[in-house]
Amino acid sequence: MKRALITGITGQDGSYLAEHLLSLGYEVHGIVRRVALEDPANRLNRLSGVLDRLQLHAGSLESFPSLFNVVSEVMPDELYHLAAQSFVSYSFDDSFSTFRANIDGTHFILECVKRLVPECRVYFAGSSEMFGHVQEVPQNEQTRFYPRSPYGISKVTGFDLSRNYRESYNMFVASGILFNHESPRRGFEFVTRKISSYVARIKRGELKSLPLGNLDAKRDWGFAGDYVQAMQMMLQQGRPDDFVVATGETHTVREFCRLAFEIAGMDYEQYVISDPRFFRPAEVHVLMGDARKAERQLGWKPTVHFEGLVQMMVEHDLDLFRA
Repeated sequence: MKRALITGITGQDGSYLAEHLLSLGYEVHGIVRRVALEDPANRLNRLSGVLDRLQLHAGSLESFPSLFNVVSEVMPDELYHLAAQSFVSYSFDDSFSTFRANIDGTHFILECVKRLVPECRVYFAGSSEMFGHVQEVPQNEQTRFYPRSPYGISKVTGFDLSRNYRESYNMFVASGILFNHESPRRGFEFVTRKISSYVARIKRGELKSLPLGNLDAKRDWGFAGDYVQAMQMMLQQGRPDDFVVATGETHTVREFCRLAFEIAGMDYEQYVISDPRFFRPAEVHVLMGDARKAERQLGWKPTVHFEGLVQMMVEHDLDLFRA
C-alpha cells in the first residue's frame, strides 16, 4: 500500500486529492495546523466524508522542525505539496507572509524529503499565475513566466526550487502548472465562489448587488476534482516532469456571472457592479492553458467543462443557502 502525505489537505484541492487517493487504495496522511485538530467541525469540514480514514499530523509550513518531525514519522512514498497562501488579492496586502509561507514552506518540504526519504516522489503545486503578463496564448510548459503578483512570484520561486532539487539531487519532483480550478468547495473569497454564493443570497433576497473587479478578465476554468487526478498521474511516470493542466477554453468573469445568474433565473446586469476597489494593482488579463502534453503523456483530459462547472457551483450554493 502506497503512503501519501498531503500538505494543504484541508483545502479544496487537498480534500479532493485525499478522496481520490483513498479510492486508489493509498494510506493517506495530511499536515494541518494544530488549531484544526482542536476545531474539526469548522476547520476540517471539507474532509468530513473521509475523516475517519485519514491520519492527520500537526505542523506548520513556517516551521522546519515541525515539518521534519512529520515527514520522519510518516516516511511517505509520495508527497503532495499543495499548501500555500493562494488568494492573489491578499498577496498584494501582505506579501511578506505570502513569501514566507509559499517560498520557505516549499524549501522546507523539499529539504525534509532530501534528508529523510530521498526516494519519495514529490508533487509541487504550480499555478497559471506564474505566466501573469502572458507572452503567448495559449500558455504551455515552454512559455516564459512573467508573474504580476506576489503570489505569482512566490510560485515561480517554488517552481525553480523544485526543479533545482530535481536536477541537483536526482529527486523525483514534478510540478503541475494548474490553471484556475474551482468547485463547490472553493473558498468564498475567490471570485467564482463569490459569484455563486452571491447569486444564491440575492435569490433569497438577502443581498441586492454583487460587486466585482475586472469583468473582462479571461480565465481558463476547470473542475478541481479533475485536476487532482492529474497530480497523482504525474507521480506515476517513469521520470519527473512538469505539466500544464487546463481545459484549453477561456471565459470572462462577465460570462461566468451571466451564466450563474441565468441558472438562478435572473439577469446579471441588474445586480453585478464593477467596483474599482476589487481591481488588482497589476492585472492579469488572459490565461488559457495548452494541456496537450498532459493529454499525450499522462492520458489526462478534463471531464467537466465551463457550463457544467458553473451549474454545479450555483446549484450547490442555492441548496446551501436555502438550507
